Amino acid sequence: MARPIARSLLMVVALALLPASLTSAQNKNLDIYWVDVEGGAATLLVSPSGESLLFDSGWEVGDRDAKRIFAAAQQAGLKKIDYFILSHFHADHAGGIVALSKMIPIGHCFDRGDFIEPANPQWRDAYLKVCGGKRTILHPGDKIPLKDVKIDVVASNGQLLAKPLAGGGGANALCATAENKPKDVPENQLMVGALFTYGRFKFLDLADLDWEKEMELTCPVNRLGQVTIWQAGRHGALDGAGAPGFLYAIKPQVVVVNNGPRKGLGGPSPGQQKAASVHYERIAKTPGIEGIWQGHRSLLDPEHNTAEDQIANLEDTADCKGHWIKASVERDGKFSVTNSRNGMSKTYTAR
Repeated sequence: MARPIARSLLMVVALALLPASLTSAQNKNLDIYWVDVEGGAATLLVSPSGESLLFDSGWEVGDRDAKRIFAAAQQAGLKKIDYFILSHFHADHAGGIVALSKMIPIGHCFDRGDFIEPANPQWRDAYLKVCGGKRTILHPGDKIPLKDVKIDVVASNGQLLAKPLAGGGGANALCATAENKPKDVPENQLMVGALFTYGRFKFLDLADLDWEKEMELTCPVNRLGQVTIWQAGRHGALDGAGAPGFLYAIKPQVVVVNNGPRKGLGGPSPGQQKAASVHYERIAKTPGIEGIWQGHRSLLDPEHNTAEDQIANLEDTADCKGHWIKASVERDGKFSVTNSRNGMSKTYTAR
């Protein structure tokens, strides 16, 4: 009789512990890592359920960026990356995918289609080497399945979301006097952009989508509404992105700039002759802005950076430690942003 009693006691203990374990699972957060790829892009999302999505893969640069992405994945406790989105076929977004695939399994892939600029077939080929047999070509309005998180594709292959998302749809009064710019190179018109929603929290990643397309997304009607975090376009080189008619309409509370020490914020976009400090000032003047975080201190315009404790990397490239920035989002809309260089963290509440 001792054994059945022992089993019964174990079952009682297990049942008593079950609600606590469920509560613990329910308290897990959405985590977003902006991996330092020095003026490239690699944004890793881990949902409360533990599913993961990587948006872009940084530069090739001898496996440097792949190693940094893998380190962030290990920090998050991942054994695989469930989903991968490639925004477009440029070296700073597609370069790390092959090396990364040798370090950690990569599940299903998403991209914008097969057109390629003459200068970039090697990056398309690198992507297809990893993802050619497990890819989906995206269209605006598509959803990407990441458990607990709603992902709306708002731009792909030159096309934009046709109907406003929840929270969007209002007339944009800024459009009447907003500055417009002509179309950029094809790749910067064609890329994948997505809005990630977790409760009240909204994260917008348009990668390098150009000024003309940003304005099209928000004029005459703001199809996106307001967002919580905006990953700065063009790594903060806002002569070709961050149009005021767009930026001041989406009103991000927090901006994360994935720049390098000499790329992005404070410098010109490729093909532009010069840049001005107006780029940082434009972000800082955004209505309702509560925080600006940078991957690097800009050495292109040293006088116009955010507070030093909100900059992940202060060194030039040769000495860079590759510190990341992380947002951890609770179900009630509270979220903290942390600098892994110094542990500095600030807490915000999604509007």
